[in-house]
Formats: sequence, C-alpha cells, structure tokens
Amino acid sequence: MDTVVALDGIFVSRGVTVKRRSLPVAAAFAATAALLLTACGGGGDKTEDNDKIAGADQGAGKTSASPSAGTAGDAERPKITFPRDVENVFEGWKTGNAAKDAVLADAQGSVNAVDDAILRGDKNSSTVQFYRQGDALISAAKWIQAWLDEDLTWTGSTRYFDANVKVFDKNTAAVSFCADESKAYNKDRKTGKVDKSPSGESSYVTYSTRLEKSDEGVWQTTSVLSKRGDKTCAS
Repeated sequence: MDTVVALDGIFVSRGVTVKRRSLPVAAAFAATAALLLTACGGGGDKTEDNDKIAGADQGAGKTSASPSAGTAGDAERPKITFPRDVENVFEGWKTGNAAKDAVLADAQGSVNAVDDAILRGDKNSSTVQFYRQGDALISAAKWIQAWLDEDLTWTGSTRYFDANVKVFDKNTAAVSFCADESKAYNKDRKTGKVDKSPSGESSYVTYSTRLEKSDEGVWQTTSVLSKRGDKTCAS
C-alpha cells in the first residue's frame, strides 16, 4: 500500500510530485502537507484542519446569488464569470437523466468555483464554500493558497471530459472525470506574463470525487482524489 497525498491537480507518491499547470514544486508540497490518504482507501481525505478553514464544517446553500443554468434544487447557485482569457469547457456533461444531470451540474460548479477563487485570489471564497464542504473544502483552500504564495494565476482553456456519474442514493453520489490542461498556462499575477514553456509532465489529470446533497438541495463535493498522467485519461 503506497502512501499518497492528493489535492486538486496534484498527485504525490513515493516522493514524486507533479503539478497542475506547472505549479512550482515548493508550492505543491506546501499545499499537500496535511492531506494524507492511502492508495487502497475507499473513503475521503483524512485531516484535522477543519477548524482552520472558514466554513469547512458548516452547511452550505446559504449564499445568495444568481442561479446557474441547468442546476436543480432549492438554493440559488452563485454566478461565476471568468475573465475573457479563461475558459473551462465541459464536454458531454449531460446524460439526459435529471438526477444524474443535477449532480453533474453541481460538480461542474465545484470545478469552476475553485478556478474562480484562484483567478480572483480569494482563498476564503464563499462560492467555493457553497460547492464544497469537508475535506474537499480544506484541500481547495490549500490549493488556492499555493497559487497565491507563488503570485500565480492562469490563462487559457481547460477541457473536462469523460464524466461518469453514479448516484448511490438520494443524498450521495460520485463523479469521475478527466481534464486536459494542454491549453492552460501559468500567468504571473503581478506582471501578467504568461509562461508557455513545456513542463515535461502530462497535461491530463484523472479526478474522482464524492458528493453529498445538502439540505438546500446542493450536491456539494466533499472529497477529491486526483492523479496526473493516469492512463485512464492520458491514453
């Protein structure tokens, strides 16, 4: 059983680190310091940092904002608008099944919320807290902080594809999907300079997430496991 550290877009095993959009190694290690898993484990991240992240152990669905298209439930979804040089493309994230599409819509909102927080430099984003809780919220805050520590943001386009959703019961679901970051680049937050130099790492990331439905009807991501270069997505 290998010891694994997982964070959105980062996979560390046996001392080898790969980074999303070429985030520097030092930042990657700092961001993953408290997020230990085992590769054989079927559950979510184990951590004791819940009291350090705003809203980590609180219910969501209390954010008042404009609703997003294609979502279900009673709560209004926060409106997320990216800069013109940034785009997340979700290919095939519709099944035609209302229950599954509701889960996928909120999973998409979770992805967009974290990127929105990175772009705006807001590690305590209320939008992230709306879509994420528990370990997934903690890991998101650490991931966002890693970008801030390096004075980085990003530009370009990320493609999300091969989404697979399983609804276990009325309150629990899982979504796995692939990401292609080949057209996404680091951008210096102060100078605006874009780094398009090759990173030497795979641009494909495999994600496995767990979601739980809140009292307000929001499918919140509660745990995230990711691996860069996995053959599931890179082949």
